[in-house]
Amino acid sequence: MRLDRAAEDSRKGAQKVKVELTKLAHARSGDKGDTANIGLIALREEFYPLLVREVTAARVKDHFKGICKGGVDRFELPNLGALNFLLHESLGGGGTLSLMTDAQGKTLSTALLRMMIEVSDEEAKKLGLG
Repeated sequence: MRLDRAAEDSRKGAQKVKVELTKLAHARSGDKGDTANIGLIALREEFYPLLVREVTAARVKDHFKGICKGGVDRFELPNLGALNFLLHESLGGGGTLSLMTDAQGKTLSTALLRMMIEVSDEEAKKLGLG
């Protein structure tokens, strides 16, 4: 299990644990023109609120810096325990225009699952991650 202990949080004095999204979710991705679409689905119902809190559009945009040249929209699907992200201007013009290796964005779901988030040590233990 890929977990790293982080330094103490200076505000609360609580230990933090870094968790890779592969431990919390699975994902699927595709495209529509120059926009990549990534669905992030919680592996367990209790992981969904953590994903909502930590996997923001801004963090996804930062995670894909250099790839995503446009904005990132996030849509919440609580009935599915999922988040859907649209990464605009991410595919070099799209499948028929781009010379990119992955002009349809099929591998971006795997890239998103490599994102690390920080969780308090207490919350990690409660969720069975620590």
